Amino acid sequence: MAEDQFPGWHGTTIIGVRKGGEVVIAGDGQVSLGQTVIKGTARKVRRLSPGGYDVVAGFAGSTADAFTLLERLEAKLEATPGQLARASVELAKDWRTDKYLQKLEAMLIVSDGKDLFVITGAGDVLEPEHDVTAIGSGGNFALAAARGMMDTEKSAEQVARDAMAIAADICIYTNGNLTVETITA
Repeated sequence: MAEDQFPGWHGTTIIGVRKGGEVVIAGDGQVSLGQTVIKGTARKVRRLSPGGYDVVAGFAGSTADAFTLLERLEAKLEATPGQLARASVELAKDWRTDKYLQKLEAMLIVSDGKDLFVITGAGDVLEPEHDVTAIGSGGNFALAAARGMMDTEKSAEQVARDAMAIAADICIYTNGNLTVETITA
């Protein structure tokens, strides 16, 4: 079906901020279909605890696709306990090479409190240079805002919350209803 025939699902802003010995991942709650807000309270940031090893993950894109990826990530973490980088690379390799997974349309930000990664369907596992990363329709707005606040006295959580507020003011597919998870190394 052509994109102009069906408006498609839009939206989401997810941000990850590492500062002061902690990592905060925050996401908005808006789900849109075309120009209509379908839901304003979705939870797009989740805590995973495979084998007692805590990881926080936020997702942008198709919800069903993201849940599939989160389940796969949990399985990779169970197979490689305490090794988020290895589990992320294994997930990205599967995502890039598996015919079923290749069709998934989502991105993830994941952290164990020490590492912070963006995982994409192109086979990328990206670690941000400036301890902040963001994905989704308002991701660039949130990223720019957060980068501008990283040298202030604000905590990781306050940087994430303030950056998300700025993104919500600019991006019509992002709202101010946040889910915020904090994790320390």
